[in-house]
Amino acid sequence: MLEDRTPAAPPTAPSSWPAGYPAGYAVVDVETTGLARDDRIVSAAVYQLDARGEVQDHWYTLVNPQRDPGPVWIHGLTSEVLAGAPLFREIAEELSERLADRVLVAHNAAFDWSMIAREYARARATAPVRQRLCTIALSKELRLPLANHKLETLAAHYGVVQRRAHHALDDARVLAEAFQPSLRLAAQAELRLPLLACQPLTEWTDSPAGGGSPAIGRQRGYPSGSWRPSRKRPPCPYPNPGRYVPGEQLVQGMRVAFSGDTSVDRELLEDRAVEAGLHVATSVSRLTSLLVTNDPESPTSKVAKARSFGTPVVDEAAFMQLLQHVRPAPGAASG
Repeated sequence: MLEDRTPAAPPTAPSSWPAGYPAGYAVVDVETTGLARDDRIVSAAVYQLDARGEVQDHWYTLVNPQRDPGPVWIHGLTSEVLAGAPLFREIAEELSERLADRVLVAHNAAFDWSMIAREYARARATAPVRQRLCTIALSKELRLPLANHKLETLAAHYGVVQRRAHHALDDARVLAEAFQPSLRLAAQAELRLPLLACQPLTEWTDSPAGGGSPAIGRQRGYPSGSWRPSRKRPPCPYPNPGRYVPGEQLVQGMRVAFSGDTSVDRELLEDRAVEAGLHVATSVSRLTSLLVTNDPESPTSKVAKARSFGTPVVDEAAFMQLLQHVRPAPGAASG
């Protein structure tokens, strides 16, 4: 059976608009030297939209990554093209003007936001972004009949024509034009938008170019490797003592899960939890002792499961305090 590729009829703007919806959006796309945490942005584009998704302005810039441009066959930006481009710190202020007081919208927004947050940290600055919205998550909330969640599939659903795939400006335009009808559908249904809090980075790992031992520092750099890779850890040597009791101490063997952005690089936070004798869990179940999140109202599956299971939830700052006083597992040798 052939898939029906007839574009969806554009939804009309509802006469009334949900009062709690954001006042404006910044639809963003960045092209990068790769997907690793130490990769760099080579171009960035922003489409500014008003509260109802109408385009107000757009902006585009190349960025000199100060390194090999990576997959030129994808983004088309060679070292020669980027040689005369501004450094990120030189465009940070102008980008901030485009992002300020708006919700950042991107396709796979966790990636775009993380790359932007790391570039700002590297430039000793902070992005003026407090919330983001992923159009993949919004499509799922709307239950759009998509074969997959690629940008080109979402664009085709609404009849939006791509002209230059993997060019930041055109990708941002395509997403802006596809986001508007999705936003209208959400408004018609008075759907709660899947907004997530954005947490600027203040501490992370730094792997020097060409390998070597990672150094740890504040506002210094980023580790190499794939984007938030799955990390194989040795099994926790302590039995699970059960749930964390608010107001008491953590106990070695407790299962801790993380959700959302953290100001300390997630890998560093997980490493510290493991060093303290905790079990870092990749998901939330009835066996999870504690969920750490800076956005307890976010519509993520981990938060929803923690709520349904009655799993205690604390923010990053509280967790860092708890890490300083983890009790030994029952029967564990002290000293």
